[in-house]
Amino acid sequence: MQSCEISADSTDDPLSSGLRRKRQPRIVVIGAGLAGLSAAKALLESGFTDVTVLEATDRIGGRVQSVQLGHATFELGATWIHGSHGNPVYHLAEDNGLLEETTDSERSVGRISLYSKNGVAYHLTNSGQRIPKDVVEEFSDLYNEVYNLTQEFFQRGKPVNAESQNSVGVFTRDVVRKRVKADPDDTEAVKRLKLAMIQQYLKVESCESSSHSMDEVSLSEFGEWTEIPGAHHVIPCGFIKIVEILARSIPKSVIQLRKPVKCIHWNQSVSKEIERVADHNSDLPEENKASNVFVECEDCEFIPADHVIVTVSLGVLKKRHESLFHPRLPEEKVMAIEKLGINTTDKIFLEFEEPFWSSECNSIQFVWEDEAESESLTYPEELWYKKICSFDVLYPPERYGHVLSGWICGEEALIMEKCDDETVAETCTEMLRKFTGNPNIPKPRRILRSSWGSNPYFRGSYSYTQVGSSGADVEKLAKPLPYAESSKTPPMQVMFSGEATHRKYYSTTHGAVLSGQREAARLIEMYQDLLQ
Repeated sequence: MQSCEISADSTDDPLSSGLRRKRQPRIVVIGAGLAGLSAAKALLESGFTDVTVLEATDRIGGRVQSVQLGHATFELGATWIHGSHGNPVYHLAEDNGLLEETTDSERSVGRISLYSKNGVAYHLTNSGQRIPKDVVEEFSDLYNEVYNLTQEFFQRGKPVNAESQNSVGVFTRDVVRKRVKADPDDTEAVKRLKLAMIQQYLKVESCESSSHSMDEVSLSEFGEWTEIPGAHHVIPCGFIKIVEILARSIPKSVIQLRKPVKCIHWNQSVSKEIERVADHNSDLPEENKASNVFVECEDCEFIPADHVIVTVSLGVLKKRHESLFHPRLPEEKVMAIEKLGINTTDKIFLEFEEPFWSSECNSIQFVWEDEAESESLTYPEELWYKKICSFDVLYPPERYGHVLSGWICGEEALIMEKCDDETVAETCTEMLRKFTGNPNIPKPRRILRSSWGSNPYFRGSYSYTQVGSSGADVEKLAKPLPYAESSKTPPMQVMFSGEATHRKYYSTTHGAVLSGQREAARLIEMYQDLLQ
């Protein structure tokens, strides 16, 4: 068994300067994703010298994970830069010549970004038929019209009626279904196709929102999420380049990998074990024994700090908040954690020897005809594959080869994660054969997939405003601890960052970056006299 130890201040810090004459605050950042690295970078560039970043995994980047296969880079996590005007991630990429535009300058393709602004989506049914393009366009116009209505409840303060259950999914399904059925120009066969398409579009929306179902997404709050104007972009050499740019100015000694945190002891509530170790450690500076916060790591090291910036995902907070903080979090913050939503959106990459799709096809959308009257988007475990909404064609083939990128979300994504590669590849191939009507599609030569839901250091992909939650809960999640500030209670001992803490840009990489910069700015303002 490892013996516990408490870290003392280093006396040979190469970053030390005249600022050491007044002791610099010790700042620990938990998590080396976009939020954590943005916070650390801003702090160091402002003159803080005692900054430590603790990362539980063996890599930096968090929910950015670029994987190199052959000459191509595949994104298991963040893929697109959504919007350009004022987007800090866009500007980082643009300044470093990393960008490739994937949508026209002021227009996104629906709300799921594609890999190419060329081509057309093929909507296929489980009977192997392609839905006519004019039917798809008519339905898409109707769906987008109703989608715009969902934005108005927040943006215009429209009251939500009881029938909608304050649910985006319930409202959308009900309104679109009524309009489809009332259309006098459509045949019954066309109406049935359009009714089935409702569920497919809601599956796509669920993948975009990282919810199990759009039924769980709050209608009254949906419009608060803000889309940054401008094109969507990919980074051909990998989104990880943004991570590397952020980390470039952070000394390697600052970031400790494979350093999971067990508990954050805050508000001078130091455990008996820490006191016992401190009493037996004669070399420990007195100021360390009286630290406001101790970060207890899984390897039994206790790191003293004045401020801790917590950037772990909402999924980790939901699972671990009771054991991760001592004393426990205030009830207001616990309620915010429990009310806000996060679920899993996974990708399934399939590489084929040759394309079986046409050159104009940029995606294959799966429409199950038997779901025309369905209310639920939850499936029995053995039918998990019915939650796969689509496969995008990676473009250009000269870069990626002949690769499809599938999307699945919610509880069915977790079931997929438990399956082995062979099962997933075989299941996806059978689906493609069924929907294309081509029984000769070969199995893919290679499969690559994400597993954000079952990873204990993420427990989900990104956050959303769940029914019963609001932007006020995001603000409560972001509020530093302790709440009651007095001369006897040091402020901002525990701070919170990450995409889930940004009220307008939750779920995005720019939201994560801005949240890290926000927390750094709080400390920069607090210590402005020391830093001058």
